[in-house]
Amino acid sequence: MMLFRNRIEMKIMLMTGMLALLLCGIVTAQEVKWYTIEQAVELSRQEPRKMVVDVYTDWCVWCKVMDKNTFGNDTIAEYLNAKYYPVKLNAEQKEDITIGDNTYKFVAQGARGYHELAAVLLNGNMGYPSVVFLDEQIRIIQPFQGYIRARQFDQIARFFGEEYYKTQTWDDFIKTYQSPIPEEETVNQ
Repeated sequence: MMLFRNRIEMKIMLMTGMLALLLCGIVTAQEVKWYTIEQAVELSRQEPRKMVVDVYTDWCVWCKVMDKNTFGNDTIAEYLNAKYYPVKLNAEQKEDITIGDNTYKFVAQGARGYHELAAVLLNGNMGYPSVVFLDEQIRIIQPFQGYIRARQFDQIARFFGEEYYKTQTWDDFIKTYQSPIPEEETVNQ
């Protein structure tokens, strides 16, 4: 029994099938929907949500690793998109940022410099990568410095996102919350 009339028809069917599989992978993959801080503030006026601010620099290798391994995780992307306004903030960007009546500027210092908003969010501790959690009123809940693995980031994001931080200690929370993300065995740079 011949399924295909000729080789061309068979190749077309195979290519169509491969394209369909490829598109399914693209459609189902989650990505974090990043906003500028100004966009997130405006969105929060309409629909209040917490914000998570990824403070990075272009030269920071561990920022790129965190983008890939942590923010690239489907579970994290889905949760951040649902519960937060995720914000990317280049700690060395030159453009002014205005939030309400406050305008934050780039401060030239040495070969690089820093952005005043990054300094405010990080309490002057300029290390990268850093992640800052803000409440619905744009007040700092907690900044974190350094690379955070996907599983630990999931725990932190849910601790703040579900407001457990208001009723229990971190130690009590991690005893009861089991992240669906497995521990990373290695870190890929």
